[in-house]
Order: sequence, then C-alpha cells, then structure tokens
Amino acid sequence: MSGARLKPHTLLVCNHTSWLDIPVIGGATGCAFVSKHELGHSLIHWMADQGGTLYVRRDHRRGAPHQAEAIARKLQEPQPVALFPEGTTGPGTHMLPFRSTLFAAVAPVPPGANVRPVAIDYGEAAQDIGWYQEPGKANVFRTLGRRRSLPITIRILDPLPPMDDRKALAHSAREAIEAALASSRGGARV
Repeated sequence: MSGARLKPHTLLVCNHTSWLDIPVIGGATGCAFVSKHELGHSLIHWMADQGGTLYVRRDHRRGAPHQAEAIARKLQEPQPVALFPEGTTGPGTHMLPFRSTLFAAVAPVPPGANVRPVAIDYGEAAQDIGWYQEPGKANVFRTLGRRRSLPITIRILDPLPPMDDRKALAHSAREAIEAALASSRGGARV
C-alpha cells in the first residue's frame, strides 16, 4: 500500500474490478463501506454489517439526497468510508463511468473531512479476475482457483481539492485513479 497515512473522516473513492476489492481495501484501511442494500445471501449481509456498512438503495432515485446525507453523517465518525462509484464491478480492462449522485455527500466536503481516490491495481491479472457479466459463484471459484499468485497494489492518492460540484468531483476522482493505474501499466489508460 502506498500513499500518505489516512486521517479520520476520509471518504475513499475506489475503482471496482472484483469482489476481492472489498476484503483487500477493508483489510488495508479498516474502512466501512457504502453498499447496495441488495447484497444477496444473508451471510454476506451479516459480514458487511460487521464492518459498519452503510446501505443505499440504488433503485430509489428520490432518496438520493437522503443517502448522501447518510454518507456525510457517517464521515463524522473517525472510521474511513469507502465508496465504489462505478456502482458495480468491471471487466478489468477499463474503468466504468463514475456515478456522481453520492458525491453530493462531499460537495462541498464537510468540515474536517477529505476525499481520497484509491487505485486498486491487480496489474496484468486485472482482466483475469474482473467480475463482469459473469455469475458470482463462477467468478469466485475461478478467482480462488488461480494457480499463480495475485499481486495487488493499493495506491491511496492525495486528497482532492474541495469542490461544490459533485460531477466535477466524481470526474476528478476518476481521472486521478485512471492516471495511477495507467502509470503502473506503462501509460495505457484503463
């Protein structure tokens, strides 16, 4: 893991390639997560509860302001909070567009809080472990059945400057992550 030490009240904005992102970033930072309410199996929901997960209903568009307020309240706690603004996992070949709705929680950034982009980088294995348009169980078995080690680099990038525009903030976070991933892949944008 690289980057300056995390301060309390930090929103981590992460790219999302695999279900592995959750234990990787959670183990490295001790963060809570913002997650869709519909996690599926009750065991997965229970595990998410243990980390202080904040659930949002993505299908409840009118509730988006309340969800952003809930994230802002969660940021008042010292535990970092991780957000995957792609809204789903990707193929590993490129990042999906960032959804800016929940960035309203930090546009403007609450007093004492900060926003840190995080690049979760699986290197050349990213496409192999990407979970995109594949049944979850199949991806889990395929990923865990790999014979080679899986190098993972976590880059906690510098805090973003405060912005009042959630779309501009989402764009800046995505650009920072994309640049960090490209620098490790010989300049190829993801």
